[in-house]
Amino acid sequence: MATALITHADGLDHVTPSGHPERVARLEHVLHALQDLDLTRVSAPEAADEDLLRCHPQSHLDRIAAAIPDQGLGQLDEDTWLSPGSMRAARRAAGGVIKAVDLVLAGEVRNAFCAMRPPGHHAEKETPMGFCLFGNVAVAAKYALAHHGLSRVAVVDFDVHHGNGTQDLLWDEPRTLFVGSHQMPLWPHSGSADQRGAHDTVLNLPLPPGSGGAEMRAAYAPALSRLRAYQPELILVSAGFDAHQDDPLANLNWSLDDFRWITDQICDVARECCQGRVVSTLEGGYDLAALAASARVHVERLLEAGA
Repeated sequence: MATALITHADGLDHVTPSGHPERVARLEHVLHALQDLDLTRVSAPEAADEDLLRCHPQSHLDRIAAAIPDQGLGQLDEDTWLSPGSMRAARRAAGGVIKAVDLVLAGEVRNAFCAMRPPGHHAEKETPMGFCLFGNVAVAAKYALAHHGLSRVAVVDFDVHHGNGTQDLLWDEPRTLFVGSHQMPLWPHSGSADQRGAHDTVLNLPLPPGSGGAEMRAAYAPALSRLRAYQPELILVSAGFDAHQDDPLANLNWSLDDFRWITDQICDVARECCQGRVVSTLEGGYDLAALAASARVHVERLLEAGA
């Protein structure tokens, strides 16, 4: 078995203004950090409308398409920018996670990491926001349910910002379990523990500013028990690395060992419950050195679990 790296050069064509934290250099640094690892490298395809429409209405796709500039930059909100290559990049970011699901469920690889941008976990049903256009992980979860006939798909999101988009897109879906840790208070100011989903399938783990690995591990202990009891057939991961102590956009104090630990825990559950099937995709992480180092330890642990 092996670990797949799903990526595409189109991810470099989603351009944001100078000084914007979600920039082309993020993907460049991640890919450089992974270049010497023994990964099965796969090109990310564009997601089809059919797959995006399981999560977003046609009006959402139309709004983004209409806002793509012919040249220069366009803007959807204060934080979310578009360039001429943004639609292709966003479709490949979602399509890459779908491709990874196909590879993992076919047994061609044990697990996969999708290194693409823009990220996705803030995109709600009808609202692109927080640097995100499409709900990449939620799109892949609904694809796994519809196309592969799964009945239990788990999503684990350890980005420092709450995955409000994933929560929104899966809120009414009884065949998924969403587990998300995040700093609170922090943008987008959602993700309290009492937000539990229409079918009690949302488990939020808010963490206080200034907390570190000890608090994170304590919060995840009951969540991992819940995850095991759920017996997922596939685990999807929103891998944000902005909880790192050096990240400029938040105030958690995770170290590389903490990202290593949470990756190991997810892989342990996957090994026990679903033949090691894990599909991870890049979300946040805005200090370039910390992002690159964190992504590398994450993928190294996927490689070890997939061996």
